[in-house]
Amino acid sequence: MMGRTYGTRLPGLTDESVAGKLIVIEGADGSGRTTEVALLRQWLEIEGHAVVDTGLRRSTLVAEEIDRAKQGHTLGATTLALLYAVDFADQLENKIVPALAAGSTVLADRYIYTLMARAVVRGASREWARRLYGFALRPDLVIFLEARPEILLHRAISKYGSLDYWESGMDLSLSRDLFESFFAYQERLSKEFAWVGSEYGFHRVDANRRPEQVHEDVRALIAPLYAKPARAGGAFSRPRSRAASG
Repeated sequence: MMGRTYGTRLPGLTDESVAGKLIVIEGADGSGRTTEVALLRQWLEIEGHAVVDTGLRRSTLVAEEIDRAKQGHTLGATTLALLYAVDFADQLENKIVPALAAGSTVLADRYIYTLMARAVVRGASREWARRLYGFALRPDLVIFLEARPEILLHRAISKYGSLDYWESGMDLSLSRDLFESFFAYQERLSKEFAWVGSEYGFHRVDANRRPEQVHEDVRALIAPLYAKPARAGGAFSRPRSRAASG
């Protein structure tokens, strides 16, 4: 499949040792990533594929430490970025690579791209962020769920009843008003996602719509990864549903 990384390859990792598929669903909070990952898992398992899901702050090594530190609002930007890098590295080595080696599909609810965008918005250089996550495996497909800030705001309020301190960029002192800070932060984050997306080949899907509409487009993008050669001519079958990509 891949075995390739963006920089230094992990020890013992070869092209032959990674037989599964790595699919990343990216997007801001409220874009519908978690819902989409759940729908994809159900669909892929019905199709007979073993699926493992992962995401940010799920490492048994540092996830709790990150949560505790964020609650105190005391972390510096560099420290936060490095802690997230440790969280990702631990999951990559102990969860993602073993699952791929076993031939499973790994569905990532966000990957290094969110971490890179967040780090740059908080003052890191793009080159620093790129080098920090150079050990990451290249996914088979990266899908970015793109939603307008007002949609993200509505969904956050509907789900949580309030806005998150960090997802509103309050640590950046953009505004004393939580809502103003949210929109200013989302604008900055969107610009970095645009850079990361062009650099790493995002396929963009309009996430302003209902979940079932988004899921249809996402499935159309993913289906070719599992297409088998047709009996005559050896051509790969393609789904007929439309897909938005970029």
